[in-house]
Amino acid sequence: MSSQPIPSGVSQLELAIERSREKDRNFHLGGRSFYFFDFDDNVAFLSTPLVLFHKQSGEEKMVSSGQWALEHVRIGKTGIYKDFEIRWEDQTGTFRHFRDHDEEQLRKLGFSTQTFLQDVAEALGFPDLQWKGPSWQCFYHATFNQRPVSVITARGHEAETIKGGVRLLVGSGHLPMEPNYLSIFPVSNPEIRKFLGDAELNENTAELKQRAIRASVEMALRTYGYSAHHRFGMSDDDPRNIQLIIEEMTRLKATYPEMSFFMIETHKGDFVKHEITLSGLKGSRVPSSDTSQQSLSETQIRLF
Repeated sequence: MSSQPIPSGVSQLELAIERSREKDRNFHLGGRSFYFFDFDDNVAFLSTPLVLFHKQSGEEKMVSSGQWALEHVRIGKTGIYKDFEIRWEDQTGTFRHFRDHDEEQLRKLGFSTQTFLQDVAEALGFPDLQWKGPSWQCFYHATFNQRPVSVITARGHEAETIKGGVRLLVGSGHLPMEPNYLSIFPVSNPEIRKFLGDAELNENTAELKQRAIRASVEMALRTYGYSAHHRFGMSDDDPRNIQLIIEEMTRLKATYPEMSFFMIETHKGDFVKHEITLSGLKGSRVPSSDTSQQSLSETQIRLF
């Protein structure tokens, strides 16, 4: 394995970890390791708000993606947001900051670039530990070693916008290069939804992520060929998504029983690796509050 200089601008945490090129875990057997990532609150914490609307007055209330993950099933029903509602119109509704816009709409929102690029650039103005998510080291490791990477996000931007945000991470020195992209699925993008078979645009995010996972596995087999020794892992922070991801990976395991499938749960900052087996889940938990950041990072980069 050859060593590579550490890029400038990285944190002391990253400097503490020796960076050497590593082959895929099962490379000697002909297998590849494929990394699938949710982005928000997983790879990075961004300030992108969701917008709730008061049922009576229409007053807007901004909530973070972390709050959304905890409360969205109760919005309009019970809890702190029982008097608010979700509005689905892409340009003016709840998810407007998670979509791309034309120049006129960007001006109305007060932006000169797409909101994802704006939010990544804003995050880079803060100390690393404030914006790097629980799967950051795993994302860095996959990028550094050019593992095939899929980004499967609830956002609705164009794929090139997602790539543009990641390029900002490269340009700032936080990533050594661009990832080796296998696929990018912003599953709320109308064209992506149709590609995934949601012609009526009525499937929910978790179901679309299921389809994106299967599509990414199929892309992996077309691109890299079949191997019984391939390994697939997906990380996500949303409990609803996590459950449906496990369900989809269970189906994939039944289809490809000789391959390995993992679900990495990063809810509330913890790091739980579930291996999907034919007899059920095998899990190991690394709570972020109970271990050093370096130990957590080393655990992550040994996953695949």
